[in-house]
Amino acid sequence: MPVSLLFFLRVSATGLLLSAAACTQPPTESTAAQLSPLQTSVAPDSSGYERRAPKDLNGISKYYMGRQIAHVMGHEGSDWLERSDRQQEEGTDILLRELRLKPTDVVADIGAGTGYFTFRLSPLVPQGKVLAVDIQPEMLTALQANKAKFNAPNVEPVLGTTQNPNLPANSVDLVLIVDAYHEFDHPREMMRAVRNSLTPTGRLALVEYRAEDPEVPIKRIHKMSVEQAKREMAAIGLVLADTIETLPQQHLLIFRRAQ
Repeated sequence: MPVSLLFFLRVSATGLLLSAAACTQPPTESTAAQLSPLQTSVAPDSSGYERRAPKDLNGISKYYMGRQIAHVMGHEGSDWLERSDRQQEEGTDILLRELRLKPTDVVADIGAGTGYFTFRLSPLVPQGKVLAVDIQPEMLTALQANKAKFNAPNVEPVLGTTQNPNLPANSVDLVLIVDAYHEFDHPREMMRAVRNSLTPTGRLALVEYRAEDPEVPIKRIHKMSVEQAKREMAAIGLVLADTIETLPQQHLLIFRRAQ
């Protein structure tokens, strides 16, 4: 293989998502599949996972229910989470309003990062608390500093793993996952743990860029359709209770435990 191609593959696979604009690109298919030397596929196992060469180098060689899992954005790209135009671009104030939180709610912000949503949720649940979950200690270090800055005593940082957010069972009123689920290495295991953390009336609010809309300027691997989300949540016992389409670019999907 030519040296130039080897260099391109290595740079693409390891560095592409670490820039501040990690998710943005014109809404076209990646050409990475044409560059991959291996395109053989194996039959999926009973849990819905399969291993094969990455169709898109912005993702890993692991697929869940036919969906390629995206690379996790590292803590080096944390500035992207706090960008100044995020509120206008994503309608974050609309999202918070649509969650319809009660003052006593216990909320889990999974993939909390530096706490962009955590510290906007905190004043909405003054008698409750926000469990800010991330798998990267560096993110939680930044979040802890922001906790002091925003004087948010009801925020509790939680170090999760790729398979378990480490939430208390049957205790969470709302789990919020914003633009992170599609990057979970073990989505089935993580969401089973999320389901177990919900109270009997608890809700999951899943926010993902709309795959159905080619005008949303986000890499395809960082988008999800309603049907794909429904299929993946149904596999672990969650059913779609509401579809809210008031955000500029993202789905807001509300799931509850199946009866």
